[in-house]
Amino acid sequence: MPYEVELKDINKHFGDFKASDRVSFGVNRGRLIGLLGPSGSGKTTILRMIAGLETPDSGDIFIAGQRVNNLAPGKRGIGFVFQNYALFRHMTVWENIAFGLRVQKEKEAAIRARVEELAELIGLSKFTGRYPMQLSGGQRQRVAFARALAPKPRLLLLDEPFAAIDAKVRKELRSSLRDTIHKLGVTSIFVTHDQDEAVEVADDIIITNKGRVEQAGVPAEIYQAPHTPFVADFIGESVHVEDYTRFKGFETTESGEHPGIIRPEFIDLGIDEKEIVMPLAAEEGTVRGTYFRGSSVEVAVEVKGQILKANRSLEKPPLREGDRAFVLIHRIYSFAGGRTQVVENQSKRKEYVII
Repeated sequence: MPYEVELKDINKHFGDFKASDRVSFGVNRGRLIGLLGPSGSGKTTILRMIAGLETPDSGDIFIAGQRVNNLAPGKRGIGFVFQNYALFRHMTVWENIAFGLRVQKEKEAAIRARVEELAELIGLSKFTGRYPMQLSGGQRQRVAFARALAPKPRLLLLDEPFAAIDAKVRKELRSSLRDTIHKLGVTSIFVTHDQDEAVEVADDIIITNKGRVEQAGVPAEIYQAPHTPFVADFIGESVHVEDYTRFKGFETTESGEHPGIIRPEFIDLGIDEKEIVMPLAAEEGTVRGTYFRGSSVEVAVEVKGQILKANRSLEKPPLREGDRAFVLIHRIYSFAGGRTQVVENQSKRKEYVII
């Protein structure tokens, strides 16, 4: 099946800055895609080129099989939701949602039916007579979302749609956005620098870095099998170690560098050896800090001169700065030799042997 959206070898410069470096990817129909990356990684430039607001220096952009490089934005069948809502202040909610339909010269009966449908879908049926300034930030973003969907676009683009909204409302809108897009079946691409947002909302994630696509795939795949050190570091809470062979169970006779990344979920942390399932494989460390995270406590613990991070349940006895702790590292991400692989603690095999 052909892609609904496809970018082939896209390059884009702004002066000496290369915003897109041979960017290529495809998006299947009906999928919700998260373009995820740090500031300056090129994700917004990609979105604007798909929308027709920027033109690539080279490469091709296809929407529904049609090359659109030279096609005007208004003819691409795209709905665009901006970070700052961009609602018409002098228009009511009803008029804002109906705007695109009126531009298309739809019949009034069709406009009325579509506005009512979308107002119901976004939960603002009782607010259609209000003006934007009479709404909360979350409500205004819902109106912007409905306005973009009203003309039934082939493709919906959203530029950091939750950035201007407070944390609690943001979580509610994430679920609402995902459910609505899936219900309508519209292919959608949203830009974000928030990994939690991308993992929670997107069907697929495309990670950008320095103008390039680092990795693309479903959230679980990217989280569990990062292809590059950048992806492993950017997704999840990670600690870089220059040489992971210093730790128990990861010793090797191979020479050379052994850089790696250790995540909190790769570590078991105990106040004494009794809390560790395999005490012989554990290291002794010193707690250097504790940080309350709501459902758990993040503990920074120093092991052999390296600060690692681990999560500790609130139901377990607390650890405090300066306390001794026992640390079992189950696995690490290794990037030795330029290859990404998961390395398991070899000591675990020894403790599982039954004589």
